Amino acid sequence: MGEIVLLAETGSDITKEVADKYGIYIVPMHVSFGEETKDDATFPAEEVCAFYERTGKLPKTSGSVPEDFEKIYDQIHKEHPDGEILYLAYSSVTTCSYQSGQIAAEGRDYVTSLDTKHVSVGQYAVVVTMAELLKKHPEWTVQEAAEKAKEVSERVRMCFVPDKLEFLRAGGRVSNAAALCGALLKIHPQIDILNGYLKATKKHRGSMKKIVGQLTENYIREQKFSLDEVWLICSPRMSDEVRRRAEQAALNCGVKKVTWVQTGGVITCHGGPGAFGVVGISGKI
Repeated sequence: MGEIVLLAETGSDITKEVADKYGIYIVPMHVSFGEETKDDATFPAEEVCAFYERTGKLPKTSGSVPEDFEKIYDQIHKEHPDGEILYLAYSSVTTCSYQSGQIAAEGRDYVTSLDTKHVSVGQYAVVVTMAELLKKHPEWTVQEAAEKAKEVSERVRMCFVPDKLEFLRAGGRVSNAAALCGALLKIHPQIDILNGYLKATKKHRGSMKKIVGQLTENYIREQKFSLDEVWLICSPRMSDEVRRRAEQAALNCGVKKVTWVQTGGVITCHGGPGAFGVVGISGKI
């Protein structure tokens, strides 16, 4: 039985260090700055914020195309000729990546795909959790691993709140009036990832410093997270005070390990600078 090799997109915000640690392969998504398109994760996410401030235009994101997958499938197959690829995909209702991966997998019987129905650090949590489980269960077939990945995906929960609504307005996700009212009233919508979709579920009022502690504590308790590890999402320009308050709230809940993950280019385009999020696993895996 061949080794199982995990694959995910850059939109998972899995860092190179984490990918190298677990042998995870990463396929690029893309960000267009006007006429110039760059592979996600090849530039600092701060460039997204700087481009918007300079031009008044939001960079555009796009998913991985079949050629991206063909290249990475060939690379993995060359480096692991007896290996099985388990592609744990970014939510298919938000991007073309999953479809592209399916197209490129035609005729490649060593590729198994699963839509995690997550984005950003939600997907990160699924992939890294599976990497840990595969270390403990080297006897699993790719079918058994895919079934477990489906279970993990269904147990992962993620929410995030933008610091400001400007990027959501620029991307057409909220109106000018809603963005203006949100700024005046300091309203932060909570976006939950539900069955692959990003849906506003609550509104928080006040500065990010004021709301992150209670938001973190409430979400951990409401979702009945495993306290072994919780992932917190930070975006460019998040203040140290926001980070401190959020982390302390998680520790106050009894969380044993808090892992911070910074958004890359794709996610920063949607959430903007200073966005914050909480990710965990509901119950024990």
